[in-house]
Amino acid sequence: MSPGRSSRPEPAHGSRMPSFMRGKASSYFDRHFQRSAMKILPGEFYATHRDEVIVTVLGSCVAACLMDPVAMVGGMNHFMLPLSRRDQDPDVFFAARYGAAAMEYLINELLRMGAQRDRLVAKAFGGGKVMEGLSDVGSQNILFVRTYLQQEGIPLWAEDLGGARPRKVYFFPHSGQVLVKRLEQAHNRTILEREVSYLEHVALNRDGSDVELFT
Repeated sequence: MSPGRSSRPEPAHGSRMPSFMRGKASSYFDRHFQRSAMKILPGEFYATHRDEVIVTVLGSCVAACLMDPVAMVGGMNHFMLPLSRRDQDPDVFFAARYGAAAMEYLINELLRMGAQRDRLVAKAFGGGKVMEGLSDVGSQNILFVRTYLQQEGIPLWAEDLGGARPRKVYFFPHSGQVLVKRLEQAHNRTILEREVSYLEHVALNRDGSDVELFT
């Protein structure tokens, strides 16, 4: 299987790709919702026009859920901007490129599936301050996603951003419905370790001119 692509046959001529993922997202059958589900981790995204659910758990990271309600295609990404030491740090430029690329990966895939850019709408989640001892990277992620969507003219229909607790997010691309579950503090250690590992991965790739984002 090639990196980042799900295992699936090529579509017949003229048909749309049913789904696309970047990373090591895992699929399962959700008994509660009685449908297929795709779980994504930091540095991944998933786009689909199937009637399924996309799931992720967020601490300081942000997930943008984008959809075209007419074409009934939608997707979710899960990303975190790299930390910078101060506003004047040259890494701020890298961070902006990083976040923009994370959004464009998802947008371009939705357009390829039949969405129209002027019909895209968004919902955004995460950006919590759950990483004690580190700068408030969650607030940087929140500012970025709000600014990006405004500049691109993509309406932000709903958000659940900030706070001190991690979240589990369920996104249903066909309907646009999102369910959010606030997690107890006991879950924070696993989320913290995952996000710190992700930041380290970003740091290793920050010198590349191509800004390779996804694991």
